[in-house]
Amino acid sequence: MHKLALVGYGKMGKMIDPLGAEYGLETALRLDEYNNENGCGLTAENFQGIDIAIEFSTPSTVVDNIRRLVKLGVPVVVGTTGWAEHLDKVGKLVEDAGCGLVWSPNFSIGVNVFARLVSEAARLMAAEPAYGAWAWEIHHSTKKDAPSGTLHMLVEQMKAAGYARAIDAASSRAGAHPGTHEIGFDSSADTITLRHSARSREGFARGALKAAQWLVKKRTGFYEFRDILFLDV
Repeated sequence: MHKLALVGYGKMGKMIDPLGAEYGLETALRLDEYNNENGCGLTAENFQGIDIAIEFSTPSTVVDNIRRLVKLGVPVVVGTTGWAEHLDKVGKLVEDAGCGLVWSPNFSIGVNVFARLVSEAARLMAAEPAYGAWAWEIHHSTKKDAPSGTLHMLVEQMKAAGYARAIDAASSRAGAHPGTHEIGFDSSADTITLRHSARSREGFARGALKAAQWLVKKRTGFYEFRDILFLDV
């Protein structure tokens, strides 16, 4: 069993904790706002013997948490969203430290498969000017970023696939919804709708643990989850 640190122990951290053993990971350290204020828990003493960290905190604390973790030589899986503008900076931090990191706007395996389907649909629709496109999502009312990193990722993949026309994007935040993402193409003749709906946070937790299971062996490098998920595809 490899020793796991959970940096951020909110809803996601508590979901990950009991599942870790299935992935050969034993939680040895749990840090939250009470014992890690301003990163005070990210010390060499606390991380002695820790093999891997999973970080689910907040957009305002994630970059500093990453900086401290890689400086300690601890590979980290980052599930926090809302920090994509710092990707280049974080990539350099990881490289300079000779450490490892896997990040994703969404660690759901289903969402990452969904994203590949969306990319292929956008590629096929790129040459069909009669079809307009939209992107929509709904999440629980306490989600901090809107649009989410996942919706941004889906739209960017559509553009990268060659869909150069406008993509109307919208977000809703209400209740306790765990997350639905929808991509659609519409013409005067018909409508195509692609949708992924999460039933719970378990899919995100298992994806993060799968990434940690992989990274604890790899140790170094800067990766997006979809890149390692489809390595053999």
